[in-house]
Amino acid sequence: MNQILILDFGSQYTQLIARRLRQLKVYCEILPCSTKLEEITSKELKGIILSGGPSSIYAKNSPKVDPKIFELGLPILGICYGMQLISHDRGGKVIKSKKREYGFSILKTSKKSPLFNGVPEKIKVWMSHGDEVKKMPKGFKKSANTSDIKIAGFENEKEKLYALQFHPEVHHTDYGLKILKNFAHKICLYKDQWSPASFLNETIADIKKDAKNSSVICGLSGGVDSSVASVIVSKAIGKKLYCIFVDTGLLRTGDKERMRAVFNKKYKFNLKIVDASKLFLSKLKGVSSPERKRKIIGKTFIEVFDKESKKIKNAGFLLQGTLYPDIIESVSVKGPSAVIKSHHNVGGLPKKMKLKLIEPLKFLFKDEVRELGRSMKMPEELLMQHPFPGPGLAIRIIGDITQERINILKKADKIMRDEIKKFGWYDKIWQAFCVLLPVKSVGVMGDERSYENTIAVRCVESVDGMTADWSKLPYELMQKISSRIVSEVKGINRIVYDITSKPPSTIEWE
Repeated sequence: MNQILILDFGSQYTQLIARRLRQLKVYCEILPCSTKLEEITSKELKGIILSGGPSSIYAKNSPKVDPKIFELGLPILGICYGMQLISHDRGGKVIKSKKREYGFSILKTSKKSPLFNGVPEKIKVWMSHGDEVKKMPKGFKKSANTSDIKIAGFENEKEKLYALQFHPEVHHTDYGLKILKNFAHKICLYKDQWSPASFLNETIADIKKDAKNSSVICGLSGGVDSSVASVIVSKAIGKKLYCIFVDTGLLRTGDKERMRAVFNKKYKFNLKIVDASKLFLSKLKGVSSPERKRKIIGKTFIEVFDKESKKIKNAGFLLQGTLYPDIIESVSVKGPSAVIKSHHNVGGLPKKMKLKLIEPLKFLFKDEVRELGRSMKMPEELLMQHPFPGPGLAIRIIGDITQERINILKKADKIMRDEIKKFGWYDKIWQAFCVLLPVKSVGVMGDERSYENTIAVRCVESVDGMTADWSKLPYELMQKISSRIVSEVKGINRIVYDITSKPPSTIEWE
């Protein structure tokens, strides 16, 4: 499949480059900057993008790329650190900036540059750098500058090398998508109209080839990801797909009932529901650390699967609905990026478990998974449901997990979701949930003093979960949610609303 490859040098914006290219219906993948040339050349590449990164090109052990990529004859675009790397590798000079640029700058562009075709002469761009190119490599010409940076862009059209000091991938840069489109379509000559549905047949064929005569076990949660993944595999191998739904005791009210209605009755799947709630609760007793919760739940989840898989004849594979953001945020598989949090669906299976992984969605973002589901005519209600984390309510109960605290959170969360749906706001929100805090406060209920728990309500708007902003719910809706929870859920006397975006916060509290 034709693609543009993104080599990651540790930028917090690397995944945004991929998202923007996908918007342009350009297929792309992200690999570490240290990737061997043999792996790079094994792909059907139309171009390469070198991402930004936090390092200085002159720092000890600063990330580099195999210099032979510049001899492949492919168009290459260097962004921020990628620009400095091109300059350094090709004989230019990079120095520490007298004035570090972080935030908005006014860029003056060259009308002759193919990168800026159709872009105004002056645009607002987003900068984030401490070094700058002082001298361009021989054979290059300047394509952009700011009042502080004389060389904010340069290029060598003959060698198909282009470089930008600013970040065209971020939302704050004017005409950023147009600049990336110019690179992809006019310079790389990418002609395909890629979409998630476009590789469906290829994915199904791959699953048939990999699974052969083996059975596949699906950890079906009922969420968008596992649901779409299971339908894909069902199309590939039919009744050889065995779905297992593990009741961890950390589910929302109605989740188990919905599983039976959708997957047993509508799709006629081989679905087994395993009640392991007591096991999970016993393992989590006294555990308050978010990471320990995730690891315990992940380990226990796989133990349950391992036990159940032995009951299924000829089981060879485990299907998981892992998405690209799961991989990006879980482990720095791409380059010298920071680990944000672990995810129990990522990182492989323990050696004792003999099932191999099938992850048909691992290069897709959430909105692309929904698009793929629509191409298979899956119910819109199923596709548009809000994301629910693998560890369930465990990471929405801050501190110790007890049955009493689970019950409190389940009741509050159901009220919140019901009211959002009644007000017609459910589809306007990316994710909505309640968090039970380890905080008690004084209140007055029924003319008596109370000392009860606090619930935080979190509603965010997003496209892919990589960035998010808090939802501006109508005051009437917020009041209704607060009033009902305090009135109907014993043990709660205070509701707070989370108004932080991602970044700096994550969407989930843990």
